[in-house]
Parts: sequence; structure tokens; C-alpha cells
Amino acid sequence: MGMLDGKAVVVTGAGRGIGRGVAELAAAERAKVVVNDPGVATDGSGSDKGPADEVVAAIRSAGGTAVANYDSVASVEGGENIIKTCVDSFGRIDCLINVAGILRDRMVYNMSEQEWDDVIAVHLKGHFACTKPAAVLMRQQRYGRIINFSSQSGLVGNAGQANYGAAKSGVAGFTRVVARDLGRYGVTCNAIAPRALTRMTGNLGQSGGAAAGALSASVFAEMPPDYVAPMACFLATDGAWNINGQIFLVYGGTVSLLAHPTPYRTIFKPGDGLWTLDELSEMVPSVMAGIANPAPPPEDLEIPGRPQAQAHAAS
Repeated sequence: MGMLDGKAVVVTGAGRGIGRGVAELAAAERAKVVVNDPGVATDGSGSDKGPADEVVAAIRSAGGTAVANYDSVASVEGGENIIKTCVDSFGRIDCLINVAGILRDRMVYNMSEQEWDDVIAVHLKGHFACTKPAAVLMRQQRYGRIINFSSQSGLVGNAGQANYGAAKSGVAGFTRVVARDLGRYGVTCNAIAPRALTRMTGNLGQSGGAAAGALSASVFAEMPPDYVAPMACFLATDGAWNINGQIFLVYGGTVSLLAHPTPYRTIFKPGDGLWTLDELSEMVPSVMAGIANPAPPPEDLEIPGRPQAQAHAAS
């Protein structure tokens, strides 16, 4: 008997990469799986039923149970149809795993409104569009598992991914809130920030790519996408009943529990508590000195306030 025996599971973006690995492992653990994928390119363009159909065929040939769904997660109607496919096919929904995503990488000063909107729609709105109808049913049945997919780009930052990073940071916050909304009903919500070599990460670092230099495909070479699937499927099991509102970094053979944001260094103003700029100019650099600048300007660039710039001005 598999650890997900009889569970009705939806996996979005399951036609390729991480999503496919999750769907196939869930099916191997005896779950009944909705394989959602509209078959778009990495930038969200086009459509193709082939990827979802191929995964369904692979699952069925291995003796598992699966159905395909081709809706986009980027609309509320699409999200509702995805969940409806699960209920119509299997009678209920036990787990939703939100993997679907696209990239429209561009440095922020070159990014178009459309590039921003499209990525936010798939990643951030997509999580809501699927989670809302699933949550309604899970709350009623007093049981459910929701596993979201965030990213280090949203938690730490990565050049050229303002849209993607903002969406993935939003997914982390969304996860923590949904966990509080649904925990009392026996429903958990957690997130995974994966590292894996997929179609999306495979383009990082190529000449002309907006994210070149920050990450490269070589970083992910030892991180097959299938290695993310076990943790995603574990969080879907009954054994994970008390894990809620957490974010896990998962890659290769590594699983790390990430800390929630906490105060790191603090200054306090006695009395009325209202700081003056003169006081902050003295206290912030002294107490909070040594904080690394993730993208420092070159040494030969004169920056007002930097000692080098002051020296040039004095000479």
C-alpha cells in the first residue's frame, strides 16, 4: 500500500519537470492524480495537450490512475475547472500541489507591463485561483493538504527576475496566511523552494539572458527535478498532519526548513521614540554595519556618501 493510497491529488504544471516528477511519484504511492498542464512554452505562450497526455499515459501504463486537465491556472475559471476535474473524476480532492509557472525574465528597467502581469498571473494569482476552490471543499470535509511552490528568487533575490521574485515572495506570504486560515479545519498549507535543472532553469546564464551571471545551469546540474518530488509527496501524507505554514528548501538530497523572517539587529529610541535623521545617521551605520550589499557599485563609481566619493570631492 502506498503512502497516498486512495488520495485524490491535483498537480498543476505536471506535464514536465518538477510537476511531472511529483505527479508520477504521487501515482506510484497509489494516489489518483489530476495532471494539469496547458502545454505552454517557458514564457507562457502556445498550448499543447501532449505533455499532460504523455504523463497520464505513463502513469496508467505503470498501473496508476490519472486524468488530464489543460486549463490555465492564471484565471479563476481555470482554477475552478482544475479542481472540478478532480471532484468529477475521483469524488473529492485531498491534496493540491501548485507547481505551474512561467518565466519572462528582464531587468526591471526594461520590463514591460505585460511581462510583469503574465508572470504574476500564473505564479501568484494561479496559486489563489486553484487554492480558493480547493479550500472551500477541504474546509467542508475537514481534511486537506496544499503544497505551494515558492523560490529562492523570491526569498533571497535574483537579478532579472523582479516579476518572478515578487510572485514567489508573495507565494511564501500566501502560504503562511492560508495555513492560519485553514489549520483549524484539519487542512495544512506548506511551500517548497526548489532547486532543479528544468526547462526554466536550463536557460539561466545563457548569453543574453536577463538572469545571466547570478545563476547558471551548471549550478543545477546535480539537481534532477525528480529529487524535489519526495518532499512534496510527503507533505501530502497523513503523517504530515502537524506541519503547517512552513517553507522548505529542497534540492538534490537536501531538505532544509527555512526560518521565518525575524528581527536581526535592532535600535531603540528612549523617550518619545521619534528618531531624528541625525540620530539615525549615527546609529544605523554603527549598529547595523557589515550588512552585505548584494550588488555593490564598482569601485570607480563615485557614490555620494561613500568615503571614496568624499575623498574625491575633498581633493
